Amino acid sequence: MALLAKQISPPNLSIMQDEGFTVGRVRTELLSGLTVALALVPEAVAFAFVADVHPLVGLYAAFMVGLITAVFGGRPGMISGATGALAVVMVALVADHGVEYLFATVVLMGILQIFAGVMHWGKFIRLVPHPVMLGFVNGLAIVIFLAQMTQFTVPGSEGEEWLSGTSLYMMLGLVALTMVIIWGMPKITSVIPAPLAGIGIVAVLVIAMGLDVPRVGDMASIEGGFPAFHNPFGTGEGLYPPHMLAPFTLETLWIILPYAVILAAIGLIESLLTLNLVGEITGKRGGASQECIAQGASNVVTGFFGGMGGCAMIGQSMINVKSGGRTRIAGIAAALFLLLFIVAASPLIEQIPLAALVGVMFMVVIGTFAWNSLKIMTKVPLMDAFVIVLVTVVTVMSDLAVAVVVGVIVSALAYAWNNARRIHAYTRESESDKGAKVYEIEGPLFFGSTDGFIELFDVAGDPDHVIVDFARSRVVDQSALQAIEAVAGKYEAEGKTLVLRHLSRDCHQLLTKAGHLMVDSDDDPEYEVAVDYSVKTGILGGH
Repeated sequence: MALLAKQISPPNLSIMQDEGFTVGRVRTELLSGLTVALALVPEAVAFAFVADVHPLVGLYAAFMVGLITAVFGGRPGMISGATGALAVVMVALVADHGVEYLFATVVLMGILQIFAGVMHWGKFIRLVPHPVMLGFVNGLAIVIFLAQMTQFTVPGSEGEEWLSGTSLYMMLGLVALTMVIIWGMPKITSVIPAPLAGIGIVAVLVIAMGLDVPRVGDMASIEGGFPAFHNPFGTGEGLYPPHMLAPFTLETLWIILPYAVILAAIGLIESLLTLNLVGEITGKRGGASQECIAQGASNVVTGFFGGMGGCAMIGQSMINVKSGGRTRIAGIAAALFLLLFIVAASPLIEQIPLAALVGVMFMVVIGTFAWNSLKIMTKVPLMDAFVIVLVTVVTVMSDLAVAVVVGVIVSALAYAWNNARRIHAYTRESESDKGAKVYEIEGPLFFGSTDGFIELFDVAGDPDHVIVDFARSRVVDQSALQAIEAVAGKYEAEGKTLVLRHLSRDCHQLLTKAGHLMVDSDDDPEYEVAVDYSVKTGILGGH
């Protein structure tokens, strides 16, 4: 616990000072939080529906995850809550074992995320290449866009049917009006966040004119209703009938562990990528490990209190940042406003037209998509362009975690292939050792370049004394050592001597661990190098 306390630092109040902690700043933060809270309601309900759980399970997660990560998270300005990326994994667990196992899974998911934070594994997010990041934001923008398409459908005799006629035109008109207001409001005033103005103006217009359009309350009735909204404590059971966690047995562990690992990975990847994206906009860096721990702690708490768990939400984070939210106040306010909606203000929230929220999300899509990536496709290396498209497609077709892993693997393989082709050698006669031939190696020597390295040597045509100079090369791994042994074996078979020079300290350590016979090198007094393979006895093959 002491280690956890050390990892989770108190809220960084200095950021408020950096942003100018004034009355105007607090007003902006609170209004930004209100805007986010309004957008969180239909999102949380929709994701709960996807996971096949009660709507309040999603709303609880949005409140608790959002509040805890806002207070202790690694990046002020980020918004967390129930997300679709996690919901699609949860649905199979709920269907097969029930919601009690979901809550236990969320607790274990949080524990795994805390462990990742304590171990500082969040730093590995830096291994995600920029093309993968571009593909991530493009794919996520498309996913957010496609998610809004459900608002243009209605239940029909054969399932969901698209809106048509007057209903469709009215929906499109209100969406367009919301987008125009959001686009134009900053040109008039910055006192009210543009998304909040868009929602408010369109809602007032719809209510005043009595327009028959889908509203948040209609979604509630479709998704199973909010029975606790209007009379939260009337049943004596609180907001939502309590569910106990599944019994903590070994059998339970084996059931929930695979789901918990997948959920923890997806949650951390999405959160850390969002952290980097928000960091680029706000000019802040660091906090990856702290964010991992905050996400984990929020999921542990959420699981015990009957929430579906969650992670960072890029859409709501972008709404917050674009609305002016820069400190922890906005995230805390969003969570508290959401709680207020749950226990007191649901009748008002249910009157908000879904078209206004769709318009807000469409503007988020426009702001999230990396449009510049379309311009640079023909200017960047072909492989980078391929990775951008690949990650975008996999994000849309599968999920974020799979897309990022695929992108990183493809980028790593492309990097290895490019480096494998860089190995080459310059040959000359030795100035200090007459009659000796020197191979000056250039490029990294690793598993991908070993075949090319071996082909550099003319064993039959070389003199009796050969020097391999690694001043411009690096010996990276075990495959490289095996390649050196293979070359040495060929020279030994011809009765010739091989000398290695200018190995770096880490290369020297690799050779030492591999069991090579070491003696001093005349021109390289700082290091010992492998020489005279005529006396070696199975250097690498048997170790």
